[in-house]
Amino acid sequence: MNHLRSNISTLIIGLSVVIAAALFSGAYKYKFKSEETVTVTGLAEKNFTSDLIVWRGEFSRKALSLKDAYGTIKDDEIKIKNYLKENGIHTNEIVFSSIAINKEFEENFDSKGNRSGSTFTGYKLSEQVTVESKAIDTVEKVSREITRLIENGIEINSMQPAYFYTKLSELKIDLLAKASADAKKRAETIASNSGSSLSNIKRANMGVFQITGQNSTEDFSEGGTFNTSSKNKKASITIRIDYTLH
Repeated sequence: MNHLRSNISTLIIGLSVVIAAALFSGAYKYKFKSEETVTVTGLAEKNFTSDLIVWRGEFSRKALSLKDAYGTIKDDEIKIKNYLKENGIHTNEIVFSSIAINKEFEENFDSKGNRSGSTFTGYKLSEQVTVESKAIDTVEKVSREITRLIENGIEINSMQPAYFYTKLSELKIDLLAKASADAKKRAETIASNSGSSLSNIKRANMGVFQITGQNSTEDFSEGGTFNTSSKNKKASITIRIDYTLH
């Protein structure tokens, strides 16, 4: 009787081990299958035109007397402001910086070419004017015709205009949606060709947001390119997504 009970116990233990092994095997296969993934990268691009321009000009004056130099550069400031207003720039779009003051000296040398000191040549005062406007064509015209001020005796250096877009957040969201859709389409193609179908998104990583000039040869950078020299630009973004398969 005891021998029978021992055999039955041994049989039960054996069956338990087999069943546990089968369950473990099935669970492992299920887990392995659920972790099968496909990784794809989606891309979205869009051409757009800048809606904000920033132009800067720097002007200066020099005189032996600080008072004279200051008075002259303030007169230039008034003339520049009037010129901009006369050419369609609004007062609230014009900003003048504080005045930078530098003492300038000329090196003196003796008959042997050795430095023998320096002579004060005057105070040089510099100031910058900045125009920020959505009237891009108007500001471009003003920046090109700034020589009219030079002809009137104002020493001004016109900088290259910089172009920006004020709706970058909306543009970025739109591109992310399109890049995600592109990634999903690629993943569906891969899954279909392998006899599987997409399940859930396991992981998603957004790539770098890049802005370059249209038809330019600018290189992308790891930190993101942000072109300000071109009025017509192209934005692009990538997104890397891991999908689970079933």
